[in-house]
Amino acid sequence: MIKKLKSHEAILVTLLIAEFLFFNATGRRFATIDNLFNIVRHSVEIGLLALVMTPIILTGGIDLSIGSTLGLCAILFGKLWRDAGLPPWAAAIGAILVGGACGLLNGALITQLRLPPLIVTLGTFSLFRGLAEAITRGVDAFTNFPESFLFLGSGQILGVPTQAWILLAVAILIWLIVHRTVLGRSFRAIGFSSEGARYAGLPVERRILFCYVLAGLVAGIASLTYTARLGTAKADAGYGYELLAITAVVLGGTSIFGGIGSVHGAMLGVAALAVLNNGLTRVPAVMNIASELSGVLTGALLLSALALGTLPKHLAAWRARRHISLH
Repeated sequence: MIKKLKSHEAILVTLLIAEFLFFNATGRRFATIDNLFNIVRHSVEIGLLALVMTPIILTGGIDLSIGSTLGLCAILFGKLWRDAGLPPWAAAIGAILVGGACGLLNGALITQLRLPPLIVTLGTFSLFRGLAEAITRGVDAFTNFPESFLFLGSGQILGVPTQAWILLAVAILIWLIVHRTVLGRSFRAIGFSSEGARYAGLPVERRILFCYVLAGLVAGIASLTYTARLGTAKADAGYGYELLAITAVVLGGTSIFGGIGSVHGAMLGVAALAVLNNGLTRVPAVMNIASELSGVLTGALLLSALALGTLPKHLAAWRARRHISLH
């Protein structure tokens, strides 16, 4: 299994290098420091969501509401700061706690009522987005944030974009949890067989609940970097981000069926998508259709990753049939 993951990640690294070389040769000012920092800034939110989507998918679950959670947290941050008069740091804590509550709702419905994660998070996807639109009446937007807060999205620390340090800190934390703790190993056990994990004495429900609450908390953090980067909070914040996060995780080698995957693979998936999306906007021949072409290529990458993940099983079945036919 380790060899399989390494080979998948090696393919992804090769793809990333090929993307970089191609866009450097065909794009305008692609390999400049300013553009590389721009790639980082625009990929932090997807990266944060992909990080916490990884343990969820490892357990065999899914979270389609994480982009809507980001949007709701962004709106409530603006509401707490502008209308409730809270200082930015207090409003930020409130937004993160709201994200945790959204994750708690998802986790409770899945673990206590034994509802399928796909159905639960599809419902909360609409619920959280609907709440954000109701609060803003679909038109209100929060702007004019203080410079101290906007530094989170546009400033630099030690010459590196500020939000990149947040992504790095969260990535290290999630990597340690998934790859260096008993808790992380239990995610894989649950993904392989939740009933088997339960018979082995693992607190399956508590582990799954932890994953969804963690996802909500980090979505709250992502809402802050998103708002600080754009300087505004609207009800459509984070729209479609859940699909990009899932694509990055699956592209990074995590099985959509659970039990197999890695945090570093997910980060490679985020990098591949970020370079692709940015590079297309800098190639003169496709600049006018960059967004449409990006969607097509992202979908093709996702389907290729899914096919690659099932290829070993199909090859094993073909060898077994061939062996039987020869004997």
